[in-house]
Amino acid sequence: QVQLVESGGGLVQPGGSLRLSCAASGSFSDYAAIGWFRQAPGKEREGVSCIKAYDDTTYYEDSVKGRFTISKDNAQTTVYLQIENLKPEDTAVYYCAARRGAILDRLLWLEDVYNYWGQGTQVTVSS
Repeated sequence: QVQLVESGGGLVQPGGSLRLSCAASGSFSDYAAIGWFRQAPGKEREGVSCIKAYDDTTYYEDSVKGRFTISKDNAQTTVYLQIENLKPEDTAVYYCAARRGAILDRLLWLEDVYNYWGQGTQVTVSS
């Protein structure tokens, strides 16, 4: 059973930063892509960033470009989401997800294409 565990969330003031981690029970080399999604109160879950496992190609949702950075460690067991200049609208539960099998890059924004999900970590941005 594959397990993904997110950590690193918390309460941060506007302008602050956080690094979220997504740890896998195995190696991310077994997957095609890892994505970060978020769900704000009263809103649908949305994709914010993803990374392709075999070539490290990264993608970002327009509203987070320049502030979010996705990366993975050399051992390919942890994927990170570095978040800078946090804004109140970044408040959400952040989830990581992993997909087995190659797929068109433009489909990586769809949560239905991911096979495994973590339990989420809460990020709250407030003064």
